[in-house]
Amino acid sequence: MSAQVSRVFRLRARGPVACFSRPEMKVERVSYEVMTPSAARGLLESVLWKPAIRWQVHEVAVLAPIQWVSFRRNEVKQRMSPGTVFFADHPDRRTQRNTVALKNVDYVVSASFRRTEHAGPDDNVRKFEEMFERRLERGQTFQAPYLGCREFAAAVEPAPPPEEVKPITTEPERRLGWMFYDFDYRNDGVVPLFFDATLSGGRLRVPPLEDVLREQKRGGNP
Repeated sequence: MSAQVSRVFRLRARGPVACFSRPEMKVERVSYEVMTPSAARGLLESVLWKPAIRWQVHEVAVLAPIQWVSFRRNEVKQRMSPGTVFFADHPDRRTQRNTVALKNVDYVVSASFRRTEHAGPDDNVRKFEEMFERRLERGQTFQAPYLGCREFAAAVEPAPPPEEVKPITTEPERRLGWMFYDFDYRNDGVVPLFFDATLSGGRLRVPPLEDVLREQKRGGNP
């Protein structure tokens, strides 16, 4: 029987600005202190996205000190919809909003992927492992990688050897509170999932999806 889960890959992502927006902030954008698992999965999928696989993030190592930057920028007030003439630069369509973001971020993401029910008979794990390795080493992307918002571009590359990764150690353990995990699309609706995040030794440990779903079923999530 062929393997269903890949080996663990490590990807480095960095950039001058990042904003992993907290959903409880309805108007102004305020970032989490650390990259969310959903944003990390987006970086991995920017290198290799296939319906036959789904990424599971295991850890996000924070290599650069957590620094904040605040700025105002123009944003549109509404979404484009069919049949609507929409000019984003029209004064009535835009407004100034504040953003509290992170600056000079540097992360190493550890993750593996699992075959999904959409995998065909020729979609084996080894094939996708080789595709991801090759694309990451060559700098090939399915879409432009970004850090939370599409305008905050990310540089992605293979991570250095584990012994050379030095996460920040300003605090031995730092509670981050409830953090957005990902959306659950399995049923008819779209359900947001959260988990109790802690930055320990500069590393954010990400629980498996099954544990988050189990905790939510018990009513432990917000």
